[in-house]
Amino acid sequence: MDNTKIAIFRGKEIRKTIHNNEWWFVIQDVVSALIDSKDSKQYIQRMKQRDPELRKGWVQIVHTLSIDTAGGKQKMLCANTEGLFRIIQSITSPKAEPFKRWLAKVGYERIQEIKDPELATKRTRALYKAKGYPGAWIEKRMRGIAIREELTDEWNKRGIKEQKDYAILTAEISKAIFGMTPSEYKKFKNLRRENLRDHMNDLELIFSMLGEASTTEITRNHDTQGFKQNKKAAQKGGKIAGDARENLEKETGKRVSTRKNYLLTKEDRKLLNNE
Repeated sequence: MDNTKIAIFRGKEIRKTIHNNEWWFVIQDVVSALIDSKDSKQYIQRMKQRDPELRKGWVQIVHTLSIDTAGGKQKMLCANTEGLFRIIQSITSPKAEPFKRWLAKVGYERIQEIKDPELATKRTRALYKAKGYPGAWIEKRMRGIAIREELTDEWNKRGIKEQKDYAILTAEISKAIFGMTPSEYKKFKNLRRENLRDHMNDLELIFSMLGEASTTEITRNHDTQGFKQNKKAAQKGGKIAGDARENLEKETGKRVSTRKNYLLTKEDRKLLNNE
């Protein structure tokens, strides 16, 4: 299964995924980081119109790949390092040259990660630390990422291939745990494009992990196959965490789910203020 990560270029998030043992980057994210306009999709269309050669070779350099998001997998247009260099040639922006240097550095880091996979985990921890998250939260988040990958690997083995099915199964677990789908949870926290779990507190992360770990265990023990069986397993796994959450809330008199974001960056606050 593809391994989705978030890279940062000058404060902008660039989603990337490993495909054929190399990094492929979400084109929309790259363009957004290099232009002043907020409408990257429209800019890409205009860019292809201006550059007939790019338009002609688009299908050769661009692949549609599954990208992990808070709401499950989504199909997105991606390009590898070589493809991005070609696309960047058509972007008239002074930000392009620094991005090329950054891109070359990321490609080199990928080679190092192939030699030593532990480097990727270390870089993710360093990124969260740079954003201001404390060590204890980072360890929970890293463990949650591992548990999530273990679950999606099981789904993939058991016939779950479509991104919409990943999203539905994820939503079933979330509803059973918190009474909200991931999209509803993001609205509850007043989030937009931000990663939902990056804005969860310790307890929210813990119950998310419990729901997904329970689902993985049920999936394996019952040898679930296909969408319907895995949907039932997701509901059962989520309910285990949901029951635990309700018991804790009864004991403490406090809700686990909170509108408060765990960490808001200056950019996040600016987006919220512009609503």
